Amino acid sequence: ETVDYINKTGAKVGVIEVHLYRPFSKEHLLKVIPESVQQISVLDRTKEPGGVGEPLYLDVVAALKDTKFGNVPVFTGRYGLSSKDTTPGQIKAVFDNTEKKTFTIGIIDDVTNLSLETADIDTSSASTVSAKFWGLGSDGTVGANKNSIKIIGNHTDKYVQAYFDYDSKKSGGVTVSHLRFGDEPIRSTYLVSKADFVACHNQSYIRKYDMVQDLKKGGTFLLNCTWDVKELDANLPAAVKRYIAQNDIHFYIIDGIKIGKEIGLNGKINTVLQSAFFKLASAFLAFS
Repeated sequence: ETVDYINKTGAKVGVIEVHLYRPFSKEHLLKVIPESVQQISVLDRTKEPGGVGEPLYLDVVAALKDTKFGNVPVFTGRYGLSSKDTTPGQIKAVFDNTEKKTFTIGIIDDVTNLSLETADIDTSSASTVSAKFWGLGSDGTVGANKNSIKIIGNHTDKYVQAYFDYDSKKSGGVTVSHLRFGDEPIRSTYLVSKADFVACHNQSYIRKYDMVQDLKKGGTFLLNCTWDVKELDANLPAAVKRYIAQNDIHFYIIDGIKIGKEIGLNGKINTVLQSAFFKLASAFLAFS
């Protein structure tokens, strides 16, 4: 996805994915490297303390030795350690890097200073709609979003994708649901960072996490809270109000807990907020 995005600007970059690591096929590697290659960066998702280099990097260097690519500089980098997310901005930084022959992406390395500076870029298809939901473990947010993405996938002609991020506590912990749907196949293998729709299902999170800042310009923000319109001014952090104003965010509030009690849901506000999501996202969807 990132390679296609960069090449649209006139650059000439590419990626080789190793699907079978052992036995390592030198012949297949040499066959797919283009004659015009000027630099190669090898990304390993591992760290070998005390080793000369990371496994894939060492194999690539050995495979290129005494071939027509023997003088091509080979950089080595690490990514995705400790399940860190790998974003298009990080991959673009790898292509932009021409100085650090050893580097890392995904973390701020203030010890060895091997991190590459990354920018936040949007490489997804223009037709893809992304949504992000912040919930409290056991409030039903994850279950509702699983159902939502199934509904969209089964009753529209959209491609869909969902990923659910929560800590080991689950009940009582923070849950974040990442949903995507669109008219083209979705190749985004990373978390949603720039969303068209963000929902906060727990009002206490609005002061703890920078969630509104995940919205694209003109996006939609839904806040589940007990505050009325007059109380919002006193309770919303200044940074949230500033971002909403400067980025033309469509802002909605709903008291899901009150509505849930009225209809007998006993704290399970997921159905109420799921309905609100479908109402606000109706412009992106066409149900059959």
